[in-house]
Amino acid sequence: MRSSFVYCFLVLFSLSTTSIAEATKSGFSVDLIHRDSPLSPLYDPSLTPSQRIKNAAMRSMARCDRLSHSRKENDLPKTITFPDASMNEYLMRFFIGTPPVERFALADTGSDLIWVQCTPCKKCFPQNTPLFDPTKSSTYRRVGCDSQPCTLLPQNQHSCGNSGECKYRYEYGDNSHTDGILSVDKINFGSKDVNVFPKFTFGCGNLNNLTDVDESKVNTGLVGLGAGPLSLVSQLGDIGRKFSYCFLPIGSNATSKLNFGNELATIKGKGVVSTPLIFKSSAPGFYFLNLEGIGVGKKMMKTSKSGGNIIIDSGTTFTVLEKSVFKMFSSLAEEVFGVKAVKNPPQPFNLCFRDEDIKNSDSDDDDTDVVFHFTGAKIRLNTLNLFSFLLDDNLLCMLMQPTKEEDGLSIFGNQAQIGYQVEYDLDGGKISFAPADCFKH
Repeated sequence: MRSSFVYCFLVLFSLSTTSIAEATKSGFSVDLIHRDSPLSPLYDPSLTPSQRIKNAAMRSMARCDRLSHSRKENDLPKTITFPDASMNEYLMRFFIGTPPVERFALADTGSDLIWVQCTPCKKCFPQNTPLFDPTKSSTYRRVGCDSQPCTLLPQNQHSCGNSGECKYRYEYGDNSHTDGILSVDKINFGSKDVNVFPKFTFGCGNLNNLTDVDESKVNTGLVGLGAGPLSLVSQLGDIGRKFSYCFLPIGSNATSKLNFGNELATIKGKGVVSTPLIFKSSAPGFYFLNLEGIGVGKKMMKTSKSGGNIIIDSGTTFTVLEKSVFKMFSSLAEEVFGVKAVKNPPQPFNLCFRDEDIKNSDSDDDDTDVVFHFTGAKIRLNTLNLFSFLLDDNLLCMLMQPTKEEDGLSIFGNQAQIGYQVEYDLDGGKISFAPADCFKH
């Protein structure tokens, strides 16, 4: 009961932490850069497409394990555990302070706080740019420990410093963490002169650790897009608690767009379907949906759980299904495709078919459609959403994985969302989908 009360309290007071935005009231857009895009500072040109997708699969499983672990924690643990801080797939650029300082940070729908590394730093992970120095920003100030933003942090996740400042601590599932001072400063999204928020609450981290050190040098923090009261979307004031995106395929020479605002983020036109957005007090900040079943061709398998049995996540590449559900899906896919999956598929894949077997099967495209049946919304997945072709092995491997544990947490990953505009309406309590050419959105 106590955890439910705390969560309701956070939701009710989330708007009180908002900034008065100088950005246009219709909303604004920022670029999302996939870590494997040639435009990304993390891009490794020596990797083959097969190696990139295998690495993405490994990150997906690691993130899934952390999410499942996070969900099983007590409702009010000593510290709240979020997904892996270094396992996210998309980078976002913004500017902080006066004068504005450019930052690249990981964008994550699975956590809420926005934070960057700051001086003075007791322990920081390596980054290619200087740490943010709050003493050089004329608009910076610390948040007091008795202020409302400080009280919006989960219980036992904040404390009062010697000078009355609000100290925070966030832990992530891969043992990464950030400790620092809850602060307020001007933040610009997109460029130095537009989308200006003069008073944005963020974490100024001076004791930080990212487990994935080698790849973190270009990353200076994290931008939380979750449902918590201190997330980016919850601090947008009159713009509204709504955002949408349209993911491009991995490796594209273009950036995906992330739109914010009641007007700009709303998707319109034919083919829009919506499903209820479910929040859980035991896992605040995560976006749960209800998956009623999965159709393969003309056949359908139903899930046994309801009330929010899968989360939608931007930071996980693969779609992850509860172990028993994945087993049913695999059997149904073999039956409808008319071919047997290969034994001992290359790690980390779990369901692969020989390319020649698929080509020689009697099934046509209409017979092998895969449709995710969410409450009120059917999402059809095409070949790009479903398969990765491993050239070295001549295999078509599904971009789906089972959870390690029987009751693990299912995830609707970002690869399944490619080719769709996806809208998160926090106040309306729904997520909407519409097929789209994401190069135009």
